[in-house]
Amino acid sequence: MSEHRLFRFPKPQWLNNANSRTAGVYIAGALFSLGFYFFIDACAFSKSKRNGSEIHITFIDWIPGICSALGMLVINSIDKTRLSADSFSYSGNGVAWKAKAVLFFGFALMAGGLAGSVSVMVLKYVIHEYPLQTLWFGIANVIANGLIMLSSVVLWIVQNMEDEYTYNLAL
Repeated sequence: MSEHRLFRFPKPQWLNNANSRTAGVYIAGALFSLGFYFFIDACAFSKSKRNGSEIHITFIDWIPGICSALGMLVINSIDKTRLSADSFSYSGNGVAWKAKAVLFFGFALMAGGLAGSVSVMVLKYVIHEYPLQTLWFGIANVIANGLIMLSSVVLWIVQNMEDEYTYNLAL
């Protein structure tokens, strides 16, 4: 085993092609849209007459989803090669620490979105012991932010897959 490897088991070779990358992008998009579907569905149900309560989804419920979506945008805008830039590449302008700081900011936005959705669910719905029909508004918010976070992870992995032909085409 090589000394430079991080993990003990090698990555499967079938993951290193264009088709798996494309499928991963589609899966990430499906997770993202499914997450917002849960939340939009809860919003529509909140305003319907079948809700049966005076509690509705307000802008406070939207803030965690907005933070998670912005965090996903920030995280997936960073090129993985910028994170390991040394003083010889990119003219030593400190690109690596800037990229890491922006990446940290993106992860903080996503973690804040997920923690915010849990906080909103607990403070707005669980403490007041609303029935499950109303509690669903908070649960849908947590599910939406979790799926947005999962889609960001999937997209980050598939965007930064290395293909042996990529280097040949770039030359």
